[in-house]
Amino acid sequence: MSLTHLLRRAGSAVLLLSLGACQTPGATGPSPGEETRGGPPQVLVGAGDIASCESEQDEATAAMLEGIEGTVFTLGDNAYPDGTAEDFERCYGPSWGRHKQRTRPVPGNHEYHSAKAGPYFEYFGEAAGEPGKGYYSYELGGWHVVALNTELPEQARAEQERWLREDLKAHPARCTLAYMHRPLFSSGLGRDNAWVKPLWAALYEAGADVVVAGHDHFYERFAPQTPEGVADAERGLRQFVVGTGGMSAYVFGPTLPNSEVREAGTYGLMKLTLEDGAYTWEFLPVGGGVRDQGRGSCH
Repeated sequence: MSLTHLLRRAGSAVLLLSLGACQTPGATGPSPGEETRGGPPQVLVGAGDIASCESEQDEATAAMLEGIEGTVFTLGDNAYPDGTAEDFERCYGPSWGRHKQRTRPVPGNHEYHSAKAGPYFEYFGEAAGEPGKGYYSYELGGWHVVALNTELPEQARAEQERWLREDLKAHPARCTLAYMHRPLFSSGLGRDNAWVKPLWAALYEAGADVVVAGHDHFYERFAPQTPEGVADAERGLRQFVVGTGGMSAYVFGPTLPNSEVREAGTYGLMKLTLEDGAYTWEFLPVGGGVRDQGRGSCH
């Protein structure tokens, strides 16, 4: 059976939890319900790999957003198959497009099936960042949030890395979160996104806390680690892969070190509640319930 076929075949739902999966040792913060010093908690909610006119799952995840207030993020591959103006109008617009006014997106490789991701930048406008770049940052409560573009050519990647380092230096927040399309770490079959490592290095050196990515169509959570994949409970980045927005599901390959939770075949949303010095996460599946949750503190 070909690798492509395996990747495109929906896997059976598999949930693998390590001991204490919902709460990693050392990941502490204010007790639930404790008042935070930075004002009310802020919510980031979203997923990647979302809208296809051949799937109904994007409508299901979009319906979940109706009941969750906060800022919506997308992790790329927003409109299949090619990120054309028609794909956004016919496939993304009727589902996640209903939440466009509160969405802060990043592009994926399918957006770049269209020349320079032009329709993506046209659809989201200023919310997508500068056309041709697609990376930007913003403040959410006491958190600094960075949206990155993993689909740039080599020279533009170097420019983005320089921008990222300058941005992080200019915004020395205690708590920092970044999101992008391609994950550095994934237990998916045959994936290698090594060119995002310099972005990870910049985030790690600046003391950032959380990275969220898509690209692989499943849910996976990693323990805090360095860009080299070494467990680091004190300064490591906790990464989530949330390619569960509606497109077809993938199966897993060999499990990478530091992978704590893996679930394939489930569509849903990642909800992050950002507090002063701490955060909680929930993976919310279509149909209700919570499949993974936990709490962490900022460095």
